[in-house]
Amino acid sequence: MPAVKLEKVSKSFGDFKIEDVSFEVKDKEYFVILGPSGAGKTLLLQLIAGIHKPDRGRIIIGGEDVTRLPPEKRGIGYVPQNYALFSHLTVYENIAFPLRVRKLPDKLVREKVEDIASRLGIEHLLNRKTKTLSGGEAQRVALARALAAGASLLLLDEPLSAVDPVLRWELRSFLRRFKRENELTVIHVTHDFGEAIALANRIAVMNRGRIVQVGTPDEVFYKPSSAFVAWFTRSGNIFRGEAARVEEGLSEIRAGSLKLYVVGEYSGRVTVTFRPESVIVSRKPVSTSARNHFEGVIEEVEVEGPLVLLKVKVGDDEVKAYVTRTSLRKLNLAEGCRVHLYVKATDIHVIKS
Repeated sequence: MPAVKLEKVSKSFGDFKIEDVSFEVKDKEYFVILGPSGAGKTLLLQLIAGIHKPDRGRIIIGGEDVTRLPPEKRGIGYVPQNYALFSHLTVYENIAFPLRVRKLPDKLVREKVEDIASRLGIEHLLNRKTKTLSGGEAQRVALARALAAGASLLLLDEPLSAVDPVLRWELRSFLRRFKRENELTVIHVTHDFGEAIALANRIAVMNRGRIVQVGTPDEVFYKPSSAFVAWFTRSGNIFRGEAARVEEGLSEIRAGSLKLYVVGEYSGRVTVTFRPESVIVSRKPVSTSARNHFEGVIEEVEVEGPLVLLKVKVGDDEVKAYVTRTSLRKLNLAEGCRVHLYVKATDIHVIKS
């Protein structure tokens, strides 16, 4: 039985609409809803939480139809983007809040709060006011409060957006461990595809109120279902062209200045995409099993942390390729250099138009 199931959920909210959203989240799965700002991710999470009710469709949690139930009857923990901690209360009082709502004895409340705080490594914060906490500390307190509510389903709305990049790396590891150790099902909303790759068992890509693809990180990033998904996940190399069968199991696609060989038999108008990290870069021709070979000139060099993005002019088109900073130095690559690019036919994904 899936932990969460949405069946054709729709909601009008002002001028915006969520339309016919359907997907299933498996028990103890880390499920990420990924999409650009304005895609409807937060509204969808709030529908699952019960903060808003859908106009149509059903929301099923743990086998029970909760579509019309209030949030407190759904057995969920909801952590909004700003964490929604009570600033006038201490960390202890924030974590204890859902336990006191349930009218548990003070002794049991203290035992539960101390146990959860110990598991999350925040025992030393219990007497602090929440307004004195860092972003990472506030996130852990919000998660602790969700655990105290007895939730087996955790809904996280952009939980890493308010923290600095260095802390973000640490909190990704923390969230993975937190989910595993507490045996939770997690639905996590983000616009950051790196975050999605790092955390998700599966990803649902959302755009303009609709779910446009659901799959594993590899399926979403290497086999996008549309040009939008390829663009949003920074495939970088997206071309439209005409396909024709060359031989059994192999087709040729002419896209502008590029002639591409792909695995499979295609004909007619198609879109093709391949990721910059799938491109091999060399200053000289090399012997390789890659079917696709282009020659071009580096027009731009963009340093992106440990990786460097090369924008290479090939005829009238541009091909993007990633190299490491070490490779950049060893190959002496710079703007104006002529280079050879190689891409395996198996690394090119075809999207039928």
